[in-house]
Amino acid sequence: MEFLSSTSAVLVVGLFIITFIIQAFEIPSASMVKTLLIGDHLFVDRLTFSPKSDWAPFVRYRHPQDGDVFVFYSVTEPGLHLVKRVIGVPGDHIHLQDGVVYRNGQKLDQPYVVRNGTYDPYRDNFPSVPASLSPVPLTPEWRLTLESHIQNGELVVPPGYYFAMGDNRDNSYDSRYWGFVPQENLVGRPLFIYWSFITSDQQYTRTSFSDRVGFIGHVVLHFFDQTRWSRTLRLVR
Repeated sequence: MEFLSSTSAVLVVGLFIITFIIQAFEIPSASMVKTLLIGDHLFVDRLTFSPKSDWAPFVRYRHPQDGDVFVFYSVTEPGLHLVKRVIGVPGDHIHLQDGVVYRNGQKLDQPYVVRNGTYDPYRDNFPSVPASLSPVPLTPEWRLTLESHIQNGELVVPPGYYFAMGDNRDNSYDSRYWGFVPQENLVGRPLFIYWSFITSDQQYTRTSFSDRVGFIGHVVLHFFDQTRWSRTLRLVR
């Protein structure tokens, strides 16, 4: 009975931490290169961006701020976790010119941004170029509502929403294509990388049992030579 009691206590505490405080998360795509790589495993702080509560007065609750990296539920695929950077908070005026972001009239210095050298009028001059010119289809909802958020050639972020983009700016399916991130979709703020393993950009689509078992075997065989040791315990900024 004493063993069962101790084990139950550990499980309850662990479940509480995973549910409300810290969550493990794996990067599945290249949209945040070079800040985050495919195969980076993170711990995500679930408390900071959560609604303020009196049960934990020691927690410094706050809303996401411009420049924060954050994890949220996809607005297009329920249950799917995404990670992007906050480019606009409620009230911000956003536009891109030749791929450079301007917020509230100020050109942003974003040293973490990666460009691939290609040019896409819609992607690089958002939102002044019509959505019909985008080679990547917009979601039907965003196509219908996008114009209502544009003032004087700039996108205005409404209350309770955030505008998100990936650091791999030319290879990121983000708010330019599916719209704003609602406050209720927020999951948390990445803290640090606890493990990073070289992973294929198609691995997250391989969900069959045999694929999963095969990948686990691959990890076991190549744990030491394909772990990116230099990224271990790296803070996410």
